[in-house]
Amino acid sequence: MTDVLIRVQATPNPAAWKFVLDRPVLNEGKATYSTIQEAEHNNLASSLFQVAGVRQVHFFQNVITVTHQFDVDGEDIQKQVCAVIQTRIAVHNPNQTVLDEKKISRQNLSPDLQAIEEILDRTIRPGLQGDGGDIEVIKYDENKVYVSYQGACGTCPSSTTGTLMAIEGILRDEFNPTIEVIPL
Repeated sequence: MTDVLIRVQATPNPAAWKFVLDRPVLNEGKATYSTIQEAEHNNLASSLFQVAGVRQVHFFQNVITVTHQFDVDGEDIQKQVCAVIQTRIAVHNPNQTVLDEKKISRQNLSPDLQAIEEILDRTIRPGLQGDGGDIEVIKYDENKVYVSYQGACGTCPSSTTGTLMAIEGILRDEFNPTIEVIPL
């Protein structure tokens, strides 16, 4: 097996790095692991959690985003994560992760939630995914959309300010002028 070509990229979150690989990490959907227990069925993800300071691992297409504690050396994390990827990618199965059940479950969502998800898919998610993150809609209740950031967005300072205001602005323009977006 040849070495994996890995391009390390900064994200807007100073505590998260994108590792862009020359092969797929996931063939379908996305996966976010916040603990080693959540990653127990994915050897690559659980191995990444063994790097000291890793807080979250996010897989999407050919990208692995690793979020780490703020008090660890970013260069050291990068070197260790690259080493883990090089040694574990040979046994990693990009089909292993369960199909993105969010898309399947959307069929059962209310029309309002389906509309909100479609707007986010079209306007917000491509940018967040390009930065190594994503957003999940938790619920819509009394004109409030509750969201959770994933990947690099999870601990990014801009996700609670600029990004949140942008999401709210788009949803007000395209869905409901009085909607509120609340991060969890």
